[in-house]
Amino acid sequence: MTEASGREPSASLRAVSRRYGESGKQVVALDSVDLDVYPGELVVVLGPSGCGKTTLLNLLGALDTPSSGKLVVAGHDITGGRRRELARYRRESVSFVFQSFNLFPGLTALENVRFAADLAGRDDAGGVALHALTDVGLAERVTHFPHELSGGEQQRVAIARALASGNPVMLCDEPTGELDFETGIQILQLLADQAARGTTVIVVTHNREIARIADRVVELSNGKVVRIAPPQDRVQVSDLRW
Repeated sequence: MTEASGREPSASLRAVSRRYGESGKQVVALDSVDLDVYPGELVVVLGPSGCGKTTLLNLLGALDTPSSGKLVVAGHDITGGRRRELARYRRESVSFVFQSFNLFPGLTALENVRFAADLAGRDDAGGVALHALTDVGLAERVTHFPHELSGGEQQRVAIARALASGNPVMLCDEPTGELDFETGIQILQLLADQAARGTTVIVVTHNREIARIADRVVELSNGKVVRIAPPQDRVQVSDLRW
């Protein structure tokens, strides 16, 4: 999905910056970023540690606020939103997939996913949760607790939780970082499938190989966008190697 589709962007940043610290001792984590991301796009944000990737993701997810610029996601101007407005935005507009899974250890896989569906106000939250777990291949593991699941299965529960929210934007912070190669490929295929169904999927990673499956790659360096373009040698998920 690109601008040529004529569709409105699901996320739009204009001169967005994030600075930390007091005047004279400020650290610029993100510097005047302009970016549009569209429904159904899989965008990979690429760069080394400390380049601003996670800051960008946190801003898109309203876990942090910009120091300047304008940020609109899923039709919501979240640049200067109030706490209650931002909490509602996080429930209804964005879903998160983290490197560290962040599952509730005392809840089963089904309960973990249903929690997200309930929070988002989905009708038939139990059915939505079961459908999401079936989508990620865990229909036989719904009664298992996180400690009874492999790392890859836990990450699939985390993706099912994101799917159960029904939100239009999925934000993924190094979603394969804790996984072996084969499991990582399974997770990336699930994310690519979601983009194909119309979800906006934004993946932050330092792994340049993963960028080869993106519709577009956003490269960051020292808080600045240095390149936005499709990968030069785009491949299917099954063709990735690292």
